[in-house]
Order: sequence, then C-alpha cells, then structure tokens
Amino acid sequence: MNKASLRAELLARLGADLETLERAHRATCEAATHEEAKPENDKDTRALEQSYLARGQAARIEELRAGVAGVKALPSRDVEDERVMLGALVTVEEDGRESMLLLAPAGGGAHLAENTVQVLTPPSPLGRALLGKLAGDEVQIVVAGKARTLRVLRVA
Repeated sequence: MNKASLRAELLARLGADLETLERAHRATCEAATHEEAKPENDKDTRALEQSYLARGQAARIEELRAGVAGVKALPSRDVEDERVMLGALVTVEEDGRESMLLLAPAGGGAHLAENTVQVLTPPSPLGRALLGKLAGDEVQIVVAGKARTLRVLRVA
C-alpha cells in the first residue's frame, strides 16, 4: 500500500459522492421549478423549501469539488521521517494498538485499503494535533470528553 494508491481510492470515493450529490441537486432544482411546486396559497412554501435545499446542495458540491482538487494536488512521494503534513501517511499507537491515518484535505472519516487506513482532515481535533509532529512525538486530545494519548510511530 502506498500513498498513490490511497489517493486514487480516496479520489474514487469523493468522485462517487460528488456524482450522487450532483444528481440529487439536479432533481431538487427540477422539483423547485416544476409546475406542481407552484404555491397554491400564501402558506404553501414547497418551492421555497426546494430552492433552499438546492442552494445547500450547490454549496456542498463546490466543497466536494475543492476537496477533489486538493486530493489530486497531494504529493504522492513516499518519504520517511518527515513532519506530519497534508498528504502524510501516519502510523500511530494508542493503548497498544497501531493504526494508520492519511492526512487529506477532504474525505475525513473514510476508511481506505480495506479498512486499514482512516482519512483525517487538518481541521479535525486529531488532524490539528498531529500537524507538524515527528516520529516519536506524543499527542494528547480530548474527544467527547475523553482524553486520548497517541504516539507517532512513523510518518511517510
């Protein structure tokens, strides 16, 4: 498993999400402008609600497109002993268990490579804590009121 294959898998997932959302957005836009959406009285807000939904979907589409562009721009080189930065594949240990994390601009929470790698984004609590760390460093975060301590084992 290398970063190039992880990036390709993440791009495929984000692309599928984008395609699904674009289809839903088209359907919402059609519903908002359909003859049946015209208000029957001053209390009928179907068309207005559809237009709000379409606006939210359009914003999410732009977010996903930016995420796809960001993932495409990730460096694909495999370099050991670097600081944790965007595009890093980080192996951490917590309570005796190792896990692998990919720091990416989008797709946070996704599991790649048959659930062996989890995607983190920089704004996430763990992503923020890991940025700039080196192998051997420890990070402490609090998630849902619970303190967690992780040790960085490898950065690639």
